[in-house]
Amino acid sequence: MEEDKKLGVVALIGLVIGSMIGGGVFSLPTDMAKGAGVGAILIGWVITGIGMIALAFVYQNLATRKPDLNGGVYSYAKAGFGDYIGFNAAWGYWLSALLGNVSYAVMMFGALGYFFPVFGKGNNAVSIVCASVLIWTIQMLILRGVKQAAFVNVLTTVAKLVPIFLFLIIVFVSFTVDIFTLDIWGQADTTLGSVADQVKSTMLVTLWVFIGIEGAVVISGRAKHRRDVGKATVIGLIGTLVIYVLVSVLSLGVMKQADLAGLDTPSTAYVLEAIVGPWGATVINAGLVISLFGALLGWSILAAEIPFVAARDGVMPKCFARENKQGAPVISLTLTNVLVQSALVITLVSSSTYQALYSIASSAILIPYLFSGLYAWKLAAGGETYDTNPAGRTRDLVCAILSSGYAAWLVYAAGLKYILLVTILYAAGIAVFAQVKQEKQERVFAGYEKVIALVFFAAGVVALGMMATGNLS
Repeated sequence: MEEDKKLGVVALIGLVIGSMIGGGVFSLPTDMAKGAGVGAILIGWVITGIGMIALAFVYQNLATRKPDLNGGVYSYAKAGFGDYIGFNAAWGYWLSALLGNVSYAVMMFGALGYFFPVFGKGNNAVSIVCASVLIWTIQMLILRGVKQAAFVNVLTTVAKLVPIFLFLIIVFVSFTVDIFTLDIWGQADTTLGSVADQVKSTMLVTLWVFIGIEGAVVISGRAKHRRDVGKATVIGLIGTLVIYVLVSVLSLGVMKQADLAGLDTPSTAYVLEAIVGPWGATVINAGLVISLFGALLGWSILAAEIPFVAARDGVMPKCFARENKQGAPVISLTLTNVLVQSALVITLVSSSTYQALYSIASSAILIPYLFSGLYAWKLAAGGETYDTNPAGRTRDLVCAILSSGYAAWLVYAAGLKYILLVTILYAAGIAVFAQVKQEKQERVFAGYEKVIALVFFAAGVVALGMMATGNLS
């Protein structure tokens, strides 16, 4: 790829922050308060901070030690554990990203509904038509070159931070210690459960708002300098973590936990409205629209990049590897947006069907995160790459163990329901993986891969059966 088409550190940081900060931050106060009191929320953020910072350092380390692996979350899974695990990381991440884009589009027009009632909640006919136009407009922007699209993403990232910083300043000035300490452990609300249960509930919230931490790693093959990938990941993560903690914690000093839990989405708008009046809600809703547009743009780039890189590496169908004269992954992007378009139509016909699909896809992101940590653990424990560059091996091993443990904890926190739902996704991928192997004229599964595929298929069939009978939803 030509040097002038590659991405610098600012564009990479913008992609990381822009991918993580979508619509979730604007709903954090209520999402956290619904299941936990102040003390449990603070504990949850400590656990999340340790786990996510460890994961960021894992990506920084792997980007430096394995510069030949350009697909990030997919490449690490494949290099460490074989083609089939690598394929599942790419497959799950791709579907998670494209269905996430559907969510951003619906949420964006739902936010516009605050100003223009014709859009309703974002899933009526007018919203779907306008969202469809937006999706294909973004496609044309990306096809003109990923660098140009990334520059627009930086602009929207800066714009979305303005209302968030305004919110933080106002709630900081209005913060009251008496409200914050009123019921620290959530004992007044018996529906919250034990402190352990409350902490567990915060894990499910924090997972969704941090999806996108791997943004710079996914697109590392387009970076000007390899060292910028890890730098952008760490800077983006720490900056976003600080914003998230302040948004959720400071809100608990402005409104009681029970009152926060009852607010509509986006809850930051109604927190600000309670302090300064209606103009506060207007500012936040405008910021939400900008934020969701930026997230939609950033995730369109990421959603197309994973199957593109995987196809070039022979783990996704060859058609995904085609690019245009500007170096944009034209077939991968087009197929991605065809599926996004199809899912948008589904939201018009049946919003509940869409929600089920999105729950499955969101859970799938845990697999790439887990295998990234396990691969870094494997390198540090086995000494690969450390014979020529031994510096930091102990630190790298600790970070790998922490990030792997954190990802495993998230799988546990998600629960059996989500594990079963996500097996449907991986069971569907078996046919695609078989096609890839047929294109390469290779045996479909190695010995242990047959066992994994059989488990996915059996669990997927069971999950579909349980959904059909109403025992899983």
